[in-house]
Order: sequence, then C-alpha cells, then structure tokens
Amino acid sequence: MQRNILLLPLLMSLNAGLVDTAGFLALQGLFTAHVTGNFVTFGAAMVLGTSGGLAKLLALPVFCFVVVVSRILSFYLPAMGLPIFRSMLAIKTILLAAGGACAVYFGPFVQGDSWQAICTGMILVAAMAIQNAAHRIHMGTEPPSTLMTGTTTQIMIDVADVFRGAPASVQIVARPRLGKMAASVAAFALGCAAGACLYAKFGTWCFVLPPLIALPAVFLAATEPKWRE
Repeated sequence: MQRNILLLPLLMSLNAGLVDTAGFLALQGLFTAHVTGNFVTFGAAMVLGTSGGLAKLLALPVFCFVVVVSRILSFYLPAMGLPIFRSMLAIKTILLAAGGACAVYFGPFVQGDSWQAICTGMILVAAMAIQNAAHRIHMGTEPPSTLMTGTTTQIMIDVADVFRGAPASVQIVARPRLGKMAASVAAFALGCAAGACLYAKFGTWCFVLPPLIALPAVFLAATEPKWRE
C-alpha cells in the first residue's frame, strides 16, 4: 500500500512534465500545466511578433473555468454513485486522449493561433486543470505535481535545516518532506526530458503517451484508501 502512496503523485508529476514540455514545443510556446507561465510567453509573442498569442491569452481563463466546473461537479458525483477523485482522474485521462488525438491528426502546428492548435492546446490545458484541482482537493499533503518553484524552494530550505543541524523537532518533519519533494521534482524533470526527446523523435505522436501514463493513476486512486472521497 505504501508503494501506491508514493507512485500516484510521481506518475502525476511525470505526466505533467511530459505534457507541459511537449505542449510547449508543439504548440508554439504554450504552457499547458503551469499556465501562469503563459503571461511571459504571451508578452514575448507580442514583442517578437510570433504566433500563439491568442492561445496563451486563453489558457488562464480556460484553466480557471475548468477548475471551477470540476469543483462544482465533484459535489454531484456522489449522488450519481461515482467516486470523486477517481472520476476526476478518469476525465483527465479522457481529455489527454482527446488532446493526443487532435495533436496527431492536426499536427504539426506551424501557426499557434490556428483553430486546430488552439483546440488541441485548450483540451490539454483542461486536462491539466483537472489534475491540479484533483491534487489540491484530494492530495493536499503531497507535493504539487505541476508547480515546481515552490517545491524547489522548500527543498532548499529543508536541505539548509538538515545541514545546519536543526533541532530534532524540525528535522523529523524536514527529512521525509525533503525526500517526497525531491522525488516529485525529479519525476517532473524526467517527464520534461522525455517530452523533449519524444517530440524530437516522433513529433506530435508523442502525445499518445500521456493518457497511457494517466490511466494507471485512475486504478491506483481506486485502490488507495488514503485519498478518501
């Protein structure tokens, strides 16, 4: 059971890194997982005159809308006899499959503002929005699976506390947290590397992989009682 507790967050971090990097490369600089980064790339697109500005502008409101809808839907799922967490991960997997199908069918994307690129990008943004919402609601004690800046900061703080010989009351919290967060960052980084390499080798066909990675997470959530509905 402990293995499930560790594996589910790592799979989510791995997938987030893969989708984010592959999406950035395929969709003219669109971040699908940590969408606030699109503020920077939108500004760059406006200054440099590159394509994809509209997709970057739409990413945040689409992300926010999907999170709100996911939260509202979660209150109705039990009445339909459906588990909340597993259902959210299942919907995310379906969206990743749909986004992958669009990427393969319509790609490669020369223009980031084409309707095909925007449609593909927003489906992937919606999938990552659900992952973020599900993680925040049901896995609040686990390291974030998409936002690594805060995680890396906490890792460095814990490293400093361990090295300085902080009191046992501090280290008893810092050491296990350090391990979990370092594993999350490593999984995300591995996903980024995989996304870059697979896109370079296979182009938009690399988007076939994310739903295949996401699918086992649904079953892990179904067997793990730690994340109760």
